[in-house]
Amino acid sequence: MGEKQLKINESLLFLQGFFNNPQRVGSVIPSSRFLADQMIQPVSWNEVKAVAELGSGTGAITRFMKKQLNESTKVLLFERDKKMRNNLKIEYPDFFCHSDACQLVKKMTQAGIGQLDCIISGLPFFNFTKEMRENLLNQIIEALKPGGVFVAFQYSLQMKKKFAEELIIEKIEFVPFNFPPAFVYVCRKRETL
Repeated sequence: MGEKQLKINESLLFLQGFFNNPQRVGSVIPSSRFLADQMIQPVSWNEVKAVAELGSGTGAITRFMKKQLNESTKVLLFERDKKMRNNLKIEYPDFFCHSDACQLVKKMTQAGIGQLDCIISGLPFFNFTKEMRENLLNQIIEALKPGGVFVAFQYSLQMKKKFAEELIIEKIEFVPFNFPPAFVYVCRKRETL
């Protein structure tokens, strides 16, 4: 299957996921390569032993991430949409694939992972209920090692205050070459005293 055909299939799968559940799928098309590149840039990949990607979708960011990983790096992918998740399992057989990011810590423990060096997120946090947002952020904080990196893209700045309450926001980058344009939050878990 050619790359062009693969992109068309991914776009159709993503569009179907959006119409089936617009609250959980934040966009009508997968992330652009510009956004994917911006998401992986802030991470020191040579130091990453364990990473999770929340809201992996069709793997638009996963592909860029995989190129940076060491062979021994443990990877957890979370994707709610069953068809997209099944595609991820086929494309990334060495990665752990799960459906519910709210079970991040539980799935880490099952995989023998103590803490994560990094979490990459494409989840549309602002679309979720307040309770679900809180749960996800608690899971992220518990999962990350002190000083661990959290990189998330959002389509607005509405999560800035909430992220700042829980994490240190190192920078926010605007990515205009994406549909819709996105903000990339680069955050770090506070070091324990």
